[in-house]
Amino acid sequence: MSVEFVFRLIGMVVFAILGAYLGIYIANNTNQSPELAGVLVALVGMLFGLILTPYFTTRPLRTIRRTLLSVSTQTLTSGLTGLVVGLIIAALLTFPLSLLPYPLGKILPFVGVLLFAYFGVAVFVMRQTDLSSLIRLTPGRPAEETSAAAQPSYRTVLLDTSVIIDGRIADIARTGFLVGTLLIPRFVLNELQFIADSSDNLRRQRGRRGIEVISQLQKDTTTPLRISDMDVEGVREVDDKLVVLARQLRCPILTNDYNLNRIAELQGVSVLNVNELANAVKLVFLPGESIEVNVIQEGKESGQGVGYLDDGTMVVVEDGRSYLNKKINVTVTKVLQTAAGRMIFARLEKED
Repeated sequence: MSVEFVFRLIGMVVFAILGAYLGIYIANNTNQSPELAGVLVALVGMLFGLILTPYFTTRPLRTIRRTLLSVSTQTLTSGLTGLVVGLIIAALLTFPLSLLPYPLGKILPFVGVLLFAYFGVAVFVMRQTDLSSLIRLTPGRPAEETSAAAQPSYRTVLLDTSVIIDGRIADIARTGFLVGTLLIPRFVLNELQFIADSSDNLRRQRGRRGIEVISQLQKDTTTPLRISDMDVEGVREVDDKLVVLARQLRCPILTNDYNLNRIAELQGVSVLNVNELANAVKLVFLPGESIEVNVIQEGKESGQGVGYLDDGTMVVVEDGRSYLNKKINVTVTKVLQTAAGRMIFARLEKED
């Protein structure tokens, strides 16, 4: 039995009683039958209470809860601080305003409380980043240096399930190149737990690896990690929830899921793709350069050998089949960029 249904029943009973009293009151003033009028108006009250009770009880509370969950901690703190400051200023002005002639002395103090409370919240929320920078200023350091050093900590990065399972995020965070706070919503953690409890052995292992990655991120102090109960009502898919939440928080999504990447970009959400980062940091080779590669398998074409560099780049060596499980020096002939990554074609280096 849901909470909304319970409130409907309570509202139905309350409005039925009020309707009965209202019907009897109307009947006594119009010389009608009190019993009949009481029953009819009570039935109308029951219908009114059954249908409309959630619209002024549970649903407004649910809307407020959803709004609070979608607001970042920094914004919420700034808003509450602005509200307190606005109310303090309004309280200081209440006494002078109350001395004004009637009716200004009665109306202006109340209007002043509303206006200063609103402007306090609005100003503090709009300038929350500047105020946080001011609080973080360290004596003895230039303001520009402190602001530049503190600025990255304001950035929040949402983590997708796929990038957690992938595992490379722990190594990236450990290097210190990823600035800001990593945020894992509760629904992503629930999906990860569901994968870890899967009956399929491979999915179960991937889910457990993702949980271990979160544990490593929590122990690593280089990049802070936060798990939040933020949720998106009315949306079932995890990817859709991430996109909506990223738009609300105005933060990027860290993922290696191609479909989520495309959907997020179409909706104007910034995406940090781990696969694109991996391709960007791979070594760049030009035709004619010499590299050392370990040939580990045969190629598709006759006589070809295939090896891999330390960053995972595939090297196809012409006439390299006879050098299986050996390290050889080769000369780059062509570099091909494919959707799967970078591929290098090479031939055996000529001996002098």
